[in-house]
Amino acid sequence: MHRRDFSRSLLVAGAATASGLALSPAMAQRVAFKEGTDFQRLAKPAPTESPTGQVEVVEFFAYSCIHCYNFEPVFHEWIKRKPAHVTVRRMPVAFNQNFVPMQRLYFTLEAMNLVDTMHVKVFKAIHEERLPLTTAPAITAWIEKQGVNREQFLGIFNGQAAKLAEKAVGLQDAYQVEGTPALGIAGKFYVGGQGPRTLLVADSLIAEARKG
Repeated sequence: MHRRDFSRSLLVAGAATASGLALSPAMAQRVAFKEGTDFQRLAKPAPTESPTGQVEVVEFFAYSCIHCYNFEPVFHEWIKRKPAHVTVRRMPVAFNQNFVPMQRLYFTLEAMNLVDTMHVKVFKAIHEERLPLTTAPAITAWIEKQGVNREQFLGIFNGQAAKLAEKAVGLQDAYQVEGTPALGIAGKFYVGGQGPRTLLVADSLIAEARKG
């Protein structure tokens, strides 16, 4: 859906990418990514929900976005090795009303503690099985086939998830999200793009946010 071109050639970043390792805090501070090219600094801080001492990273995604599908395993590996002081939130976007059912699907899975088992399945259903999980009826029919309780799912999908979807658009606007996938860092920075380089930029900005 959106792909930002990170064309800067940085030896240390390239080495970290090739090794599959996140930047250490010390290394992250030495890598000079360029504001306006590699990331955007927000003119007005976006709201965060993480406790004091934590750096919040928000992943903006859409289930229908092929780049988000390709980014998911990379981001998942990064989450497994992130520092303890980093809190991750996933945030489904809605650039128009067609995205809303998919937003509500994610928030329902989250409320039912099913993200770990179902998040990737949704991506695969859309991009590998070519299932049109973009409407409430299609989503409900599919989710029931996965063995999820239909009544419980619909209760959250039409209630709590609908309210969270509205709130998500506010955060999307606060970060001025241009497309997906994208990352919001500490309510201060916006990083577009996909792949390991995006996460190297995130590592650098997390280190900066930690300095205050």
